[in-house]
Amino acid sequence: MVYMPPSSILLIRPGGIGDAVHLIPTISAIKSTYPDAAIDILAEKRNSAVFNLSHHVRHVFHYDKPLELFRALRTTYDVVIDTEQWHRLSAVVARMTRAPVSIGFATNERARLFTHAIAYSQDDCEIDSFYRLLAPLGIARAEVPALFLAVPPKAAEKANMLLEGGGGRAFVTLFPGASIPERRWGAEKFRNLADMLAAVGLAVVVVGGGEDQEQGEMIVAGGTGLNLAGRTSLSETAAVIQKSALLVSGDSGVLHIAVGLGVPTVSLFGPGRARKWAPQGERHLVLNKKLPCSPCTTFGTTPPCPIAAKCMADITVDEVGNAVTVLLTATGGLPSFCCKKEWLEGAGRPKP
Repeated sequence: MVYMPPSSILLIRPGGIGDAVHLIPTISAIKSTYPDAAIDILAEKRNSAVFNLSHHVRHVFHYDKPLELFRALRTTYDVVIDTEQWHRLSAVVARMTRAPVSIGFATNERARLFTHAIAYSQDDCEIDSFYRLLAPLGIARAEVPALFLAVPPKAAEKANMLLEGGGGRAFVTLFPGASIPERRWGAEKFRNLADMLAAVGLAVVVVGGGEDQEQGEMIVAGGTGLNLAGRTSLSETAAVIQKSALLVSGDSGVLHIAVGLGVPTVSLFGPGRARKWAPQGERHLVLNKKLPCSPCTTFGTTPPCPIAAKCMADITVDEVGNAVTVLLTATGGLPSFCCKKEWLEGAGRPKP
């Protein structure tokens, strides 16, 4: 147990966007217990923008920019917390800071490099895993608020400008991207879903990076909505999601951003560990075929699939459309006419 209140803390977070989002409640818990502590982050270029969605971060250094890594190593910290789950390099970096207290997961030989090594389980929700790293600081597991991310005002203004043509019409955000091909549902299915939603008065807005732009154009080709893929920063993407009625996404960092903004989600899981990464609560529906070979991802690594990601391919458009209808009916996000018996029978889908 650490008895002196720390005045400066460094959290190391290499990896993807989803891991970074799940770390935000931990940062808030630290600040709640130690309000005077300065909190810095050592992240990667690919996930560092997530920390713009937290008010509690003093500075973000980049793990993959040598000069910034050097600056982080030269800064004096009372506590360093390495939140990486498996790879050893970040544990070495934590040791090199020479902080008197270093905390990290005891998943392999890396445990020897920390003053406090913490057990890690593949079966725990990742937010719970990160909270466990705070035990040496005397911080107990706290209730995660429904809204734990904050959109910067400038990002909200940009989102308003991009969405001006929608005329205030309710829309569903779609994210067709994924970090690996095995987690993609497919642009054609997303387009069919967009057509289905258009029939009930819901437009769609596609978000994503430049690599998702072509898929986005295919999805909205029927005039069902707006393709913003490749046109927004991460903070602006978050602002768009916050204005939507719901997000549909595979297992992705964008999915976790929606959860952190309190936006309902329909998520599609296959290779990923739903028990660890899937959104929880009544405002989130998870579609998972639970094939015998699923999940197959361990410590972020997914092996090549010999059956063409059947776990994702078997999720149908009707299943996703029905999940969207059920969830939006429950949360009050559907246009009123689409819940009428006549529409449900005409669409050939089950009544919520």
